Amino acid sequence: MAFRLKYLDGIRTPASPALFVGKRCHSGLEDHYRHRMLGITLSPDEVIRRMDAGWGQAVVDEQMTFESTAGEAALRQQVAALVRAYLAQVPPDEPRPLAVEATMEVPLVDPLTGEDLGIPLLGIVDLVLDDPDGPVVRDFKTSSRSAPPFEVTHEVQLTSYSYLFRRST
Repeated sequence: MAFRLKYLDGIRTPASPALFVGKRCHSGLEDHYRHRMLGITLSPDEVIRRMDAGWGQAVVDEQMTFESTAGEAALRQQVAALVRAYLAQVPPDEPRPLAVEATMEVPLVDPLTGEDLGIPLLGIVDLVLDDPDGPVVRDFKTSSRSAPPFEVTHEVQLTSYSYLFRRST
């Protein structure tokens, strides 16, 4: 029912705090890597400043509500801390991205016969970096869950993204 309401009927529900944090982190990292594609490196402070500038519009777009102004400030600080932590571990010689938040669609095919199954696989790949061993697909996660079902789901997701990238390039 939730799938129908969201994707078929177009009824949106407000984002949970965890989902909102994830989307804001994605936004900041997308901004960072889109600039990197152009050969421009934004400082972590600039990435945070740009995220802060878009915060109010994101609150409206996601129909986000907060328990208090202190609660909103805490989430804003959490987003900034997560993005800073990510950017702190990025090596200075990291290659330019090949793709950032790229929507990809390819047909699913039978691996034995090569027959097109008539079912498209659609995904939005967060980041693809060049590597001497071949492109590396990265998926940004901000969830604190890491139980086995979550890990398996993430492995399937990354495998799907890898398939999408290989088949679309």
